[in-house]
Amino acid sequence: MKLSIRKHSYLIKNVALVASVCVTLGVAAQTESEVSADENKGYLIAAQSDRSDRGFNVSQTNVTMRLQDKNGQETRRSLTMMTQEVVDEASGDKSLIIFNSPADVQDTKLLSHAHILDSDDQWLYLPALKRVKRISSANKSGPFVGSEFAFEDFTAQELNKYDYQYVGEQSCGEFQCAVIDRFPKYENSGYSRQRAQIDLSHYQVRQIDFYDRKDAHLKTLALSDYRQYQNAYWRPQRMSMQNIQTGKTTILEFDDYLFGVGLSERDFDKSSLK
Repeated sequence: MKLSIRKHSYLIKNVALVASVCVTLGVAAQTESEVSADENKGYLIAAQSDRSDRGFNVSQTNVTMRLQDKNGQETRRSLTMMTQEVVDEASGDKSLIIFNSPADVQDTKLLSHAHILDSDDQWLYLPALKRVKRISSANKSGPFVGSEFAFEDFTAQELNKYDYQYVGEQSCGEFQCAVIDRFPKYENSGYSRQRAQIDLSHYQVRQIDFYDRKDAHLKTLALSDYRQYQNAYWRPQRMSMQNIQTGKTTILEFDDYLFGVGLSERDFDKSSLK
């Protein structure tokens, strides 16, 4: 009888152990499934945002850059931004920024060729030295001409440069926004992650919170005053990048965008910088 009780007790313990393992594995499988679903949902929303403005080919706009310190003192710069669309999702767009004023930065140019996982190519033309300087991948997290934008902020934010995680939904001004974390897949990014708010009406980015390599909140970019051009292309008329850690802000104010302007492949070539 004692032997039978022991066997029965042993059997109960084993059944309990197996049940416990099954529950644990089931929870783990459910958690992995939920994570996978959130990753997929985050990617799909980001993809819809990325693809919503396709087909513009080339665009050009004049920009006023306002640099404000924590005390509100302001410096202004004038520049022109040009973009060439590259539809292939295995590659990336090209852009050219030319400073028009003031005199100390006039004719400074930044040419960017975005890539997916390879390091973006960027070249800075310095008119005072009459030379073109290649920006190394290790330096792209540094500030661009004293602004709160980093060099990497001025390359195209290509869809497949990031992994995505859906966080949830929240109101963002007059819109309802999806909140998505995106994690840079490319090396030498200055950010551990970026939390984007994408409106669910037009799928345009309304805000991005940037987190540094220690995952501390570094900057917030607010995009506002969107306008739709040619019944197709949404563009913000204002971008404000606030450095949470220093209190400094850089504001970009855009004039009307021109699409299909007479720009060629050569205009986005390194040889055209000088």
